[in-house]
Amino acid sequence: MVFELIKADKNTNARLGKLKLAHIEVETPIFMPVGTQATVKAMTPDALKEIGIKLILSNSYHLYLRPGHKLIERAGGLHRFMNWDRGILTDSGGFQVFSLNSLRKVKDEGVLFKSHIDGSEHFLTPELAVEIQEALGSDIAMTLDECAPYPATYAHTEEAMVRSIKWAERCKNSHTRRDQLLFGIIQGGFFPDLRKKSAHEMVGLDFPGYGIGGLSVGEPKEVMYKMLEEVTPIIPKTKPRYLMGVGEPVTILEAVERGVDMFDCVLPTRNARNASVFTTYGSISLVKAAYREDFTPIDETCECYTCKHYTKAYLRHLFKAKEILASTLATWHNLYFMETFMKRIRDAIREGRFLEFKNEFLRKYKTKKEE
Repeated sequence: MVFELIKADKNTNARLGKLKLAHIEVETPIFMPVGTQATVKAMTPDALKEIGIKLILSNSYHLYLRPGHKLIERAGGLHRFMNWDRGILTDSGGFQVFSLNSLRKVKDEGVLFKSHIDGSEHFLTPELAVEIQEALGSDIAMTLDECAPYPATYAHTEEAMVRSIKWAERCKNSHTRRDQLLFGIIQGGFFPDLRKKSAHEMVGLDFPGYGIGGLSVGEPKEVMYKMLEEVTPIIPKTKPRYLMGVGEPVTILEAVERGVDMFDCVLPTRNARNASVFTTYGSISLVKAAYREDFTPIDETCECYTCKHYTKAYLRHLFKAKEILASTLATWHNLYFMETFMKRIRDAIREGRFLEFKNEFLRKYKTKKEE
């Protein structure tokens, strides 16, 4: 059994689960930091372990183009290549390809695209997406899908949704690694009937888990929540639900309340490299003049390495001086914040007080407004 439901919240659709992977078992809800190029930017694997990270995401599109999935396979797979013995989820590369716009052409067979690195042409098919991810040897692979933009017409969205279902079936038929889970991806844009149809079709293909794609692409948050409410009841309770590309704490809480188990996003690490860090009372920018002589940690309640040893004044100095250490220390803090945040969510569900935790978190998180 891949996924075990440990406890369901009585007052919401929030749930505590256990996901069993080839390299590790993890409790859900879980947040996965993004390691696009086989590295979580500014962090070492040992630092990630010290924080408590158990599952990360790497990007098939980027690793396919450089250094190449076959090279990584010869190196012993992605885990050995990047010296990471815990869990890895790889995306199919579809989202990156469809973000290229003028550099790609979609066909029913696959997607013709030009590399953003050197302009070379490549044809990504469902079969190749699986081949790449099997060579990488990730714990979880994702089917190739077409993500319709926001906004998009009904006809465009339906075409992309139907194509995603057909590609998912081809991915499943070509997938052979028994030590790797293959998740299907539900599309359907922002049309409830298409979302439900996609969910039913994907569930019918019987994947061990399901990504919910095509959200967090610029739509209002309430629209996203509405789509989650349409989809999550259709996915069997025995299967993990993965909301792709979401990493903002408030949005995660709302999604967990609607039954989502897994999340990933570049936001915590990217924001950190741009001096934006999480605190109990909301995000702050460390380069603001107000912190020039602030000799307190980022967050007085935080137990991370950065907050134990450094002040906002020092971090501001590092960012102003463009020192590499600034990115490392800020990223360490943001990832620790996210890992602790998710643990608090899991504990709250376990103890039957999820709504109480959510309301208390939001009461504090929204109160601080920077000058």
